[in-house]
Amino acid sequence: MAAYLLRKGGILLISLWCIITGTFFLMHAIPGDPFIGDRVIPEEALRALHAYYGLDQPLWIQYINYLKGLCSGNLGPSIVYQGRSVNQFITEGFPVSLLLGFQALCIAIPTGIFLGTWAALKKNLWQDTFCMVVSTIGISVPNFVLSCFLQFVFSVKLHILPVARWGSVEHMILPMIALAALPTAFIARLTRSNMIGVMQQDYIRSVRAKGLPLFRIAIRHGLRNALLPVIGYLGPLVSHILTGSFMVEKIFAIPGLGQWMIHSINGRDYPMILGLTVFFSTLLILSTFAVDLLYALLDPRIRLAGRSAVHG
Repeated sequence: MAAYLLRKGGILLISLWCIITGTFFLMHAIPGDPFIGDRVIPEEALRALHAYYGLDQPLWIQYINYLKGLCSGNLGPSIVYQGRSVNQFITEGFPVSLLLGFQALCIAIPTGIFLGTWAALKKNLWQDTFCMVVSTIGISVPNFVLSCFLQFVFSVKLHILPVARWGSVEHMILPMIALAALPTAFIARLTRSNMIGVMQQDYIRSVRAKGLPLFRIAIRHGLRNALLPVIGYLGPLVSHILTGSFMVEKIFAIPGLGQWMIHSINGRDYPMILGLTVFFSTLLILSTFAVDLLYALLDPRIRLAGRSAVHG
């Protein structure tokens, strides 16, 4: 188990370094200057700004300096928002994005598992068709289109919920639904397909021969095995929740990290883009590592495979 975790941890660290390196050089390969934009700046002032932010140094020196600052937890200053650091934006915006993402997960996971289990137990009946139609719509419609649709229906037409902003529970409902729709649909389809396979196993037939209710059998004996692939999907799910919140936060004017990411890209704010990319990548890698650990704990075959690889 320890060898398996060490191997996984090493792979994830190498992946993080590749993401940091690739993003750094891609950002500096983009043509243009972050200080100019639509403004006219004297050449002397432009050189002074480049010297202040270290952009006048060779690219490899900038890369080494950035890695040094990164090791100390310093993500650098913002170019567009002078006087503020990337760490400050993360401190202010991440709790909002985390709350929105957590609420979306709380909707997506139980709802998707319930719909998938219900559809599997009612295979080829109207309940199965209904769940699959709903999941197909959830997968097909992008979250920014669903966000605009929800705003139009519940805010503009029905005047039930606020159209945007962040502050009260009413402000959270529409962005939660928009962000949770795709993962809910995917989990439902994944759970259905795996539950159908599990319910055809011999040990399930033996339990059903005892006369126990079908739903009780599915929950007590079938759900654990059916949910293993769903647990494996939790890593990409967190990725979708974090990156998918960019447009949702922008549309609903939510003061999270998503809108700062969009502003930094539009303004070519190199330190902000790099810092947020590193931060999001670290979160995704940690979530993937946690999912791998949970998967190994629930499925002994993974631990045995890792042990065999080490001894081999």
